[in-house]
Order: sequence, then structure tokens, then C-alpha cells
Amino acid sequence: MQKKILVIIAVCIAAIAAIAGAALLLGGSSSQPANPVGGPAVAGYGDAPAWSSSRADTSLVAYAPVPTAVPTSVGADEQSFDTKIIRTADVTLEVQNVTSAAATVAAIGTGAGGYVSTTNIGTDYSGQPYGSVVIRIPAANFDSTLSGVQALGTVKSISTQGQDVTEEYVDVQAQITAYQNQIAQYNLIMKNATKVEDVLAVQQQIDQVQTSLDRVNGRMKYLNSQVDYSTISVSLQEPAPVGGTQGHDFVAAINEGIAGFFAVIDAIIVFVIAVLPLAIVGCVAYAGYRFWKGRRPAQP
Repeated sequence: MQKKILVIIAVCIAAIAAIAGAALLLGGSSSQPANPVGGPAVAGYGDAPAWSSSRADTSLVAYAPVPTAVPTSVGADEQSFDTKIIRTADVTLEVQNVTSAAATVAAIGTGAGGYVSTTNIGTDYSGQPYGSVVIRIPAANFDSTLSGVQALGTVKSISTQGQDVTEEYVDVQAQITAYQNQIAQYNLIMKNATKVEDVLAVQQQIDQVQTSLDRVNGRMKYLNSQVDYSTISVSLQEPAPVGGTQGHDFVAAINEGIAGFFAVIDAIIVFVIAVLPLAIVGCVAYAGYRFWKGRRPAQP
């Protein structure tokens, strides 16, 4: 009877020990923290703060957002850029009326989907009218607009230019992507920073990168504007009238004659004043010579 009791007690102790071991195993497996970003587990993730642990810093880089890479050369397999050309033209026209021709050039520019950049109309020193108009039109309408402008009068001169900025465009786009990646990394580090000095240091870096990003974004906007809209500069002039710009003016001729007479008088006065000191010196020298010669005894 005592043996049976001992056996029952031993079995109970073994069962209790087994249950306790199983509970310890289950508790240890459930205490491991889950990956907060839903990706693969990273060793040591919950052991130390991300700011002070190099292992945690590695996990930050691994889970940081990475924008699509931009190729640094045209024609790369991943992505390619269309050729970026800035087109400009300078035209000099002889027209019958500068004012009406300038208005027509402006109308051609706006009709092509562009706008007037500058307008200047005036007269030169001889009273001859002149004008200049600068229009910017979509690059697709450059050739047709230039033909329309040439038809307004007689073409005295024309020049066209095409500047290839594809390489600069690709370089600027690559800089934008690089700066965006840096800001994304700094923002991720900022979320895990726990000290005030760390937050300030990271914010300073973000501000510097943001300034550079704004600068290259401005350059990109300028390139897009120059590529998307071509520039045509038009200089306008009227034909010179037969016989000169003005008719005969009798009063003007008299005035010019009087002015010429006084100019001669002025020249004479200037000459006399300039020569007078020399004449005085010469007269004094001659008088002295005559005086000296008169006092010499006569030769026998």
C-alpha cells in the first residue's frame, strides 16, 4: 500500500515538473518583440535604442525608403531621357510700319500658344522708327512661328541656335534624387533620436540638404522652361525715305551757315591767343638785338 502511494506521488511530481517546463518554454518564445515594420526580423532590434546601437542603425538604413534610381548617362538600360534642346532665333525685318508690325509679331506669338516677353518701340537720332519684340512660344511651334514672322517684311538677317542641355538635365535630375534620398534617411534617424542635441544635429543636416535640393530644383525648373518654350527675338526697322530722312530746310541751312561763321571766328581767336605769347617774345628779342647793334661802334 505504501509503495502505491509513493508511486502516485512520484507521478504527480513528474507531471507538475513537465507542466512547469512547458510553461517556461512558451513564455520565452512569446517574449521576443515583433518586427515593427512588418519586414524580416533583425537581430538585436529590441536590445538597445537605434540612435546608440550600430546594429539598429543598420536596420534603419535597411528599412529607409529608397527612391527609384536615376541613370547618370543618356541611353542607360533602366531609363532614358529625350534630347533636351534650347532653341532661339534672332530676326531683323524691314517693314512699312514698325508699330503695326510689332503688334502683329505679338499676335503671332500669342496665337501659337506663347507670350510676349519684351517690347520696345522708338525713334533713333535721325527720327527713323525702330522696334524690337521678344516672344516665347512652345518648342513644337518654333518653325511655324518663325516662318510667320519672316513673312511680315523683308528679312535683313536671321540666325537660329540650338543648345543641347541633355547632359546638364540628367546631372541635375541625379542630384535631386540624391538629395531626396539623404532627406529620407535623416528623417528616419530623426524619428529614433531621443536626445535634444541629437535632434538639433540631425535637423541642421536636413536644413543644409534641403537648401541644396531647393537650388537644384530651381535649376531644373529653369531648364524645363527654356526647353519647353523657345525664344524668337525680332528687330524691326522701316526703309529709309528717298533723299534722306528729312526734306530741305532753308532756315536750317542759314543756321548752319551762321554757326560755321562763328566757328571760324572762334578758331581765329584761339589761334591768336595761342600765338600771341610767341609773338611778344619774338618782338622783345628783335628789339634787344636792334638796340645792341645800334650801340656798337661803326667799323672803319
